[in-house]
Parts: sequence; C-alpha cells; structure tokens
Amino acid sequence: MTQLKNDLFIKACRREPVERTPVWIMRQAGRYLPEYRAIRDKYDFITMCKTPELAAEVTIQPVDIIGVDAAIIFSDILVIPEAMGMKLEMLESKGPKLYNPIRNIEHVKKLNPVDPYKELKYVLDAVVLTKKELNGKVPLIGFAGAPWTLMTYMVEGGGSKNFSEIKKFIYNQPVAAHSLLNLLADITADYLSAIIESGANAVQIFDTWGGILSPKDFEEFSLQYIIKVISKIKRNTEPVIIFAKGVHYKMMELAQCGADVIGLDWTMNITEVRSLIGNKAALQGNLDPTILYCSEDKIRSETISVLESFGKGSGHIFNLGHGILPDVKPDNLRFLVDTVKKESVRFH
Repeated sequence: MTQLKNDLFIKACRREPVERTPVWIMRQAGRYLPEYRAIRDKYDFITMCKTPELAAEVTIQPVDIIGVDAAIIFSDILVIPEAMGMKLEMLESKGPKLYNPIRNIEHVKKLNPVDPYKELKYVLDAVVLTKKELNGKVPLIGFAGAPWTLMTYMVEGGGSKNFSEIKKFIYNQPVAAHSLLNLLADITADYLSAIIESGANAVQIFDTWGGILSPKDFEEFSLQYIIKVISKIKRNTEPVIIFAKGVHYKMMELAQCGADVIGLDWTMNITEVRSLIGNKAALQGNLDPTILYCSEDKIRSETISVLESFGKGSGHIFNLGHGILPDVKPDNLRFLVDTVKKESVRFH
C-alpha cells in the first residue's frame, strides 16, 4: 500500500495533532473548473461517472489545480437507485430525474438486489485507478447518500421544493418506507465497504435532505439508518464522515452515531457544536459557499473567522458548509485554500 505523502486530512479525522488545518471542498471535482468543463463538453455526466479513466481524471484535477488536501471520487449518490433498477437521467441545469418513482410496497419489492462488485464495479474501478494515479499524494474519499436522502430522491423522482410525495409516503405507508430504508442501509453499507476495500482512505455519507424532517421523524426515518450503515461498514482505521444538512437539533446524537467526523453546514456555529460534543468526533466545515463570490479581503476574513470559531487544537477539517457553486471563480477557491494553509498554522 502506497504511503500517504500528505496525511493531514486523515490525522484531523482522528483528532491527532497536525501542523495546520487540512482543507478540501465538497463538489470540488466539478463545473466551476474550466478543465472539468472541457471534458464535460465531450461526455455526459453519467458517462463520466461510468468511465473510470474520466472519473479519475476529474477527481485529481482539484488536487493539482487548487491544492486541496484530499480528493473525493467523482461519482453521484444516485448510482445506488440506478443499480437497483431505476432509470436515471441528469438533466442539464435541472438536476437528476429518476423515472417511475416509488409509490408503494409493491414498487419496493420490484427493486433489484445490488452487488457493488457487479452493478457498481465502475465506481470501484475508478477508486482503484484514482488511487494508483494519486500515488499517495493525498488521501481519497469515497461517498454515498444516506438511506433517507436516497429514498427521498427515489420517491420524489428528483429534487423537490415541498417534499410532499416523500412525506405522504412515510406518513401513509410507514411499512413500505422502513422496508426501503432497511434495504438501502444494507446496500449502502456494502457499497461503502467495497469502496474502502478498493482503496479509499475515508468515506462520507451525505444526508442532504435530513433537515426537511422534524426532530422526531429524523430519528425514526434517518438517524437509525445512518447508525445501521456505519455499524455495518467493513473498515480498518478508515474514518467515516456524516454530513446531515440542516440537522441542528441532533448534533449530540450525530456525534454518537459511530462517525469519526461530523460535517457542519454554514448555518451552524462551530464553537457551540465543539463545546457541545467535545471529543466525541472531529468537525468538518463550515464556510458559507457564497463567500467565494466575494473579494479576497472578505474571503480571508471569513476564512479566519471559521478557524477562530473552531479555535486551537486538532480535529478540524476546513470545508464549505455545502458544495461549491458552479459559477465560482477557481482563483477565489485557490485563494481560500492558500489562506487556510497559511492562517491555520497558529491554531496548532
């Protein structure tokens, strides 16, 4: 196994001492980069996901161009519903569309079983190839959607403004909902285990829609399945990150879900979360992504503000509080990354 030349991210995940705060950015392999768009002009999104050489190339771009401390494999959380037999399309400027959305227990029963080494082999091949090409430069992160977020897409058939279909589904058909969530938890755990076995140094679980649930419903329909996934992942010392957007009210419970790192969105106060959960987990985040539209002075001051909010000591991974927006200037992101590298030294 290749020795990591830069292991700051892994050390921070484990709350070990580091000389500075590591930084990577959600959606860093993406369309804000002209180099990514040059490839995307030739291939559609799903083809890029399913072609290991292309996935590896765009995964590594931000490491070389921006200077981040970790790579995250280029893929999508909806590869799992597609592997289960749902037709997936990525519509330009509209987002994902899943055809024939789930409406009842019969639909759930018709979903295909998934062996990640067969139906999702293209992701595993991309992980193997990316690891080889990174050659230990930085760690590689694999990822999946949380069962709740995956089910939301599968029932809504895509994104949503009011989430009426998924709410109708969980309230009117709880048996079907829990059946699907259990199925997704098993598949997701197998998938993340396979990603780790293929060489990923860490994995992140995205619960993008966790925040649309009431605190009680979050426990019933999301948190227990996140706990199930993490408990079933086969790993040695590879860290697990949970990013549950908008879930301010369950920080203590998330800190006890088995994850090594809790990702915070930009509406959360990192000082308060750190004092609440203490040494139970490392924290990742949490600059407002729109700060990257600002002047360098503003980017610098807001970056320092996040570092000061966490304070001194280990266990902080700098990131945005959500994914980078597609019309951000790459120079602004590079400036942010350089600022973190320079300004974070005094906190360690």
